[in-house]
Amino acid sequence: MGANLSTRAFADAVIRRGVASDAAALATFAARTFAEAFADGTSPDDMQAHLAATYRPDLQARELADPAVVTLLALHDDRIVGFAQVRLNANAPACVTLPDAVELQRFYADRSVHGTGLTTRLMQFALDAARELGGRHAWLGVWERNTRAMAFYRKAGFDDIGSTHYVVGSDRQIDRVFLASLSPLDMQKAVRSPESTHTEQA
Repeated sequence: MGANLSTRAFADAVIRRGVASDAAALATFAARTFAEAFADGTSPDDMQAHLAATYRPDLQARELADPAVVTLLALHDDRIVGFAQVRLNANAPACVTLPDAVELQRFYADRSVHGTGLTTRLMQFALDAARELGGRHAWLGVWERNTRAMAFYRKAGFDDIGSTHYVVGSDRQIDRVFLASLSPLDMQKAVRSPESTHTEQA
């Protein structure tokens, strides 16, 4: 019963593209959800250094204005409860050998929406955005300790194809690299689970 009530509570959540005026709220939300997801495995100094270098209104404003980046916001009662960023990235890990692969750079959700189906909807929008950027495949990096996120990505149609590194402050962490086909036939099995989800990561 609780899960059904929670699902209905977020049924009217809106998913839209971010705009310049969202920069401050997005920076705050992104910093909070990143810290919540990875604080247990990262020293406070490294975490603070990463947040200061990655999440500030001026940086998010630049991303929102970048035509090579699509930022999607999930909002409930005009409050950000999730976001995804998809981007063209020429510096993919060596295990990503396909030239038409677009990066799902970030995928974060507030704990309040876990289990409501909203993250599944957000993933669908993100994969559509990757197609709009010309992608035939999508790839992402996920922290090797983030088993929940890896399970979500597998259910969304991604396969583990290798590893790379992700630096948080001075901490060089290992990410697993996941890849999904964006072909309609291949995606029939994808995005099946209402679970939440390092892309540069959550």
